[in-house]
Amino acid sequence: MRNLHFGMMAITAIGVTAPLGAQRATSGPQFAVSFPSSRSPAAQDGRLLLLISSDSSAESRFQPADGPETQLVFGVNVDGLRPGQAAIVDGKAFGYPITHLRDVPAGHYRVQALLNRYRGDGHIVKLPPDRGEGQQWNRKPGNFYSTPRWITFDPKKHEAVRLVLDQEIPPLPEPPSTKYVRHERIRSELLSKFWGKDVYLGAHVLLPWGFDEHPDARYPLALSHGHFPDDIGGWREVPPDPALKPDYSARFDLKGYNRIQEEYAYQLFKEWTGPGFPRAIVVEIQHPTPYYDDSYAVNSENNGPYGDAIMKELIPYIEKKYRGIGAGYARITYGGSTGGWEAMAAQVLYPDEFNGAFIACPDPIDFRFYTNFNLYDESNAYFPASKWKQTPRPAHRNYLGQVQATIQETNYHELAIGTLGRSGGQWDIWQAVYSPVGDDGYPKPIYDKVTGAIDKSVADYWREHYDLSYILRRDWSALGPKVRGKLHIYVGDMDNYYLNDAVYLTEDFLKAAKDPPADAEVDYGDRAEHCWNGDHTRANAYSRLRYHQMFLPRIIDQMRKHHPVDADTLSWRY
Repeated sequence: MRNLHFGMMAITAIGVTAPLGAQRATSGPQFAVSFPSSRSPAAQDGRLLLLISSDSSAESRFQPADGPETQLVFGVNVDGLRPGQAAIVDGKAFGYPITHLRDVPAGHYRVQALLNRYRGDGHIVKLPPDRGEGQQWNRKPGNFYSTPRWITFDPKKHEAVRLVLDQEIPPLPEPPSTKYVRHERIRSELLSKFWGKDVYLGAHVLLPWGFDEHPDARYPLALSHGHFPDDIGGWREVPPDPALKPDYSARFDLKGYNRIQEEYAYQLFKEWTGPGFPRAIVVEIQHPTPYYDDSYAVNSENNGPYGDAIMKELIPYIEKKYRGIGAGYARITYGGSTGGWEAMAAQVLYPDEFNGAFIACPDPIDFRFYTNFNLYDESNAYFPASKWKQTPRPAHRNYLGQVQATIQETNYHELAIGTLGRSGGQWDIWQAVYSPVGDDGYPKPIYDKVTGAIDKSVADYWREHYDLSYILRRDWSALGPKVRGKLHIYVGDMDNYYLNDAVYLTEDFLKAAKDPPADAEVDYGDRAEHCWNGDHTRANAYSRLRYHQMFLPRIIDQMRKHHPVDADTLSWRY
């Protein structure tokens, strides 16, 4: 890993602002945003976001989205903004889904401003540190925001609307420990050295029933990958709350989905503590970076050596403390979406350290279908090549194929939230994980965020380091014997993000693989959306709540079939 994070340099970015009064007068509407000294006496760096909404159902900061329900967001960078000093959001601000503030129709709107605060720490880059929320800028403790208010907006008026960042998002409470659930946090030597400051890894640990009563038992470890977990996912030790007001899930068109989630979480507790359920240690890790809620659990030039830190520091620590067997045959990994990619990456990049990967709806595992376009052969991420027209590439669909967002729109959403790959969004984290460091200290762009033009040199770097399907093909003579029978991939054939396309290409290789054969499992859910996990008996809304029940029995079966002669296969079976 190259440590490129020391020193100082100027940052050039879209929408860098000057204080009110020092900025040249511009035509069009303006918002002047400041924070009081009572909020902080220190100057602030960050991304200043102006949120405009016609929807009163929630604060404006919670309403930008990729889909058609989105409201408006405009962003500018601020550097050294002092208390009481106003920053201007005007026509130079980049916006989504309307690019320019002057094009917002006149009307009555609820407006709010938020400062996503960056920290430099004397490094080249200025980034938003995670504060226990998993890189959610609208919920990040310490971020400043204004009290929402209604205004009458007229784009023809040039008088600045003044907003004061009078609020601060409070710290999050620590999750409670129970008889079964523990929470761990360790300082990573590897990551601290990379970043030049203390960096910590966290984990939520679900202990098997009978852990205290069987002190001589040593247990397999099930590493459940996914987005930043605030606790063990899908776990509840008390019955569902009968007074819980039912909500509505637009994604699944289900009333009372919050009640369904509580019911399924309590069902896991009952099964976990009942007879016959596999006895294993389940671990869900917290490894956010300044770029996202999750490091993707691999070594990266921009994020640091997270793969090694997890495998060489965090996992051994947990296995030692909680009596894990501590050997590759006794570790299995599983997850969906981001977690699906991570599960496959862990098995492919650390093939001796796992005995199987159960991979649901993985992020692109073959960059010939980077969602739905070929990163190597095509020249533009947003539009297919054509002499006479530009047809936007879709980014999100439903199970009927109806498109809710395009790749250009979702990238413009991210660009409004943060320049230089700092949005905390999906496209930006792929770039942060997979790219080399650019000359400015930030991830080298895989494509121009405004035009979509692909940088082939960066694509070549991605292929050699993170295209999992390519790595399997390239290194099969060495990898094949180590991963034979260990890859289990599941995806819906109508995945919302077109992730099934990369699976098709990977399946072609796994089917054709020889010396040795792959003995892999690849399965598709008919008309199933993201994130289908191989359950043909339940709708996606329900199967996604049963990852532990779905995979833990299969994990134990995998260990019974594949283990060393002298392996411990009995002490944990009670």
